[in-house]
Order: sequence, then structure tokens, then C-alpha cells
Amino acid sequence: MRIAILSDVHANREAFDVVLEAARERGTDQLVLLGDLVGYGPDPVYMVEKAADLVDQGALCIMGNHDEAVALNRGDMTENARVASRWTRERLAPVHVDFLARLPLSLQSEDRLYVHASAERPGKWLYIRDVDAADRCLSSSKSRFIFCGHTHIPALYYALPGRRPIHFKPLDNVAVPFSILSRHLVIVGAVGQPRDGNPAACFALVDTERHEVSMIRVPYDHEETARKIAAFGLPAWLGMRLKIGR
Repeated sequence: MRIAILSDVHANREAFDVVLEAARERGTDQLVLLGDLVGYGPDPVYMVEKAADLVDQGALCIMGNHDEAVALNRGDMTENARVASRWTRERLAPVHVDFLARLPLSLQSEDRLYVHASAERPGKWLYIRDVDAADRCLSSSKSRFIFCGHTHIPALYYALPGRRPIHFKPLDNVAVPFSILSRHLVIVGAVGQPRDGNPAACFALVDTERHEVSMIRVPYDHEETARKIAAFGLPAWLGMRLKIGR
């Protein structure tokens, strides 16, 4: 089975559409959305409605911190995020907000746990930026595989029984084998707002038969997304960072 795992779309229609097409071209059997459907980007209505349709077709979808902020009208975020969250909520209908509010914080599928931030207190939106955070995440679940987003930077951590995880930086579009002896934590990068210096959209493609994962990079028209961000009066930095991948 091939599983396409997408995170942090952030209402970026241009990025999402090309990633979805790339996933389909690769014969994906299962689609997983790891949250932050909205926030920052200019197409929240499109994204929520698209996600709802995909869930009806069998996709899995969980909540991210920006989804929660919009659904619960929370303001404990950075200034740019707060402005975008308020703008997003003003454009969503009650049915859209209800969809976001009903998303689960995590989902289990066989030996795979899906969570937006960390398995360690999922609703606290903790970042996994180092081995210590990865160790706490893995220690909070017995799943062999944990998949998450939130940092917007792709990464892998391998953990042998009784040992601390080892960090591995995956290469773009190069398959990485899973170890039979290890547990794995996979941070899948970001579709709609990459922050690893590469502006191309990123998603993870897992092949359960070949026992491997690839971080697939897909260029998209980030200039068009930035144009819409500016046209809607959203903070200029939200468009600029799409161009530089930061």
C-alpha cells in the first residue's frame, strides 16, 4: 500500500492541488491530512471543503493548531498567525468551522499513529526540533511509526529498543528504508509553507510493501499564492516566506 501524508497546507490552494495530483500519479492508496488545513493562506474555504470531500472518500484527517485556533476563536499565537486566523474565521461559514472543530487530535491506523505536533500531549502543540523532543514523542506511544508535521521541516528519527533516537535528514525524492528493528518518527514537512529553505511543496509517500518513505518535493506557483495573500491584505511576510521557503 502507498500512503500519501500531507501536513500544514495552510490554505495554499496552488500547493495543495499540485501535491494531490503528484500523489495520485504515484498510485496512492490512502491519503492522510495531518492538520493545519487553514491559517496563513488565502483559500481557507476551498481547503476545508476539499478536505471534507476527501474525508468522505476515505481520507484520514486530524486537527492542527491553526485549525483549532480558527474553530475555537483562539488568539494565543504570533501576530501574523493571529491576523490570519481572524481573517480566516470571518470567511468561513458555520459548516466549515464545525468541520474543523470536529477533527480528532490523532488517529491510529494499524501500526501507524498520525498526530499534528507530537504524541506527547497532542493538544499542547509541542514542536519536535531535536532528539530530546523526538524521544519524548516516541515514549508517549507504542506505535511502531509516528507521523507528524507542525515544524514545516522534514526529518526522520530512528529508535532502537532502549536507546535514544537518531536523527536523519532525508534527501528530496529519495526513498529511505525503514529498519525492521527500529521504531520511527517521521516529520513530513509542509505542503503550503515549507521552512527548510526549499519553496517546493513537500509531502511524505510511504510504501508499506517496500518498507520505505520518500519526501516528495513538488514545485508550484507560489507567486500566485503570494499575489492572493497581498490582494486580501494579509501580512506581507506570509507571501514572502513562500518564495524563500522560510
